[in-house]
Amino acid sequence: MFILVTGANGQLGKSIISLVKQQKTIDSFVFVTRDQLDLSSLSNIQNFFATHNFDLIINCAAYTAVDKAESYREEADTVNHIAVKQIAEIAKNNNIKLIHISTDFVYDGLNNIPYSESDATSPLNVYGETKLDGENAILAIMKSNAMIIRTSWVYSEYGNNFVATILRLSQKSSNLNIVSDQIGTPTFARDLGQAILDIIKSDKFNVFKKKSEIYHYSNEGKCSWYDFAKEIVRISNAKCTISPINTEDYPTAAKRPKLTVMSKEKISKEFDLKIISWKESLKYCMNNLSTASTLNKD
Repeated sequence: MFILVTGANGQLGKSIISLVKQQKTIDSFVFVTRDQLDLSSLSNIQNFFATHNFDLIINCAAYTAVDKAESYREEADTVNHIAVKQIAEIAKNNNIKLIHISTDFVYDGLNNIPYSESDATSPLNVYGETKLDGENAILAIMKSNAMIIRTSWVYSEYGNNFVATILRLSQKSSNLNIVSDQIGTPTFARDLGQAILDIIKSDKFNVFKKKSEIYHYSNEGKCSWYDFAKEIVRISNAKCTISPINTEDYPTAAKRPKLTVMSKEKISKEFDLKIISWKESLKYCMNNLSTASTLNKD
């Protein structure tokens, strides 16, 4: 397969680049950043695909500034919905398979058990609404050959994310107040990237005109942001106390769902994936960060 990966500067894009380099399969991939494929420009999308041919598109690009999206709905909608709709139309017209990354924020967080793919969606913020609109556009256009993967709380060795933020703040402060009443599951971008690579090699994915479907993927287990921060501090041995607070004590522009733990049963069974616990993956990620830091000092 000749595979396009959008959002190459993002956490998932960079993780997939690292994986395919290690696995020596990078010649099958084309990675594009916003400079090469700007999803905020519909003419740019059309021109790009007019001169490039692919067997598969892995769309990791998105407008992910959750709070900013409340004030910039049009920009978020263009990238998360309108551009996704255009990519789906291009994929359908050219018999290209599509894997699209979505979010747990399509849910309102009122379930008291893990969400399954068939549960009703009801996003609480503009980001979630635009991502859901993108999902629906794909399913309306592509009755086959599309796969939507909802994920949650993504972090990695790259860029700005919750792990990097807690590590930075815990070195500057002796106490941090972290929200304890929002429950979900962290997702190590490398694990998600490897799952995608395993899926695209599987016979079940490569079925001719496979029905378009939604899947969930995160690491296993659940925690609050408070629990997540405590584990980061514990692993890093930072001299910082993490204190729990309620959502109401940390107001944000965008409303967050209270519980978005998702069931991974469907994706793990269908594609025979072994999904690692969030604590195990966090330790792996932070060990990699420590190694990178040591090498940089040398």
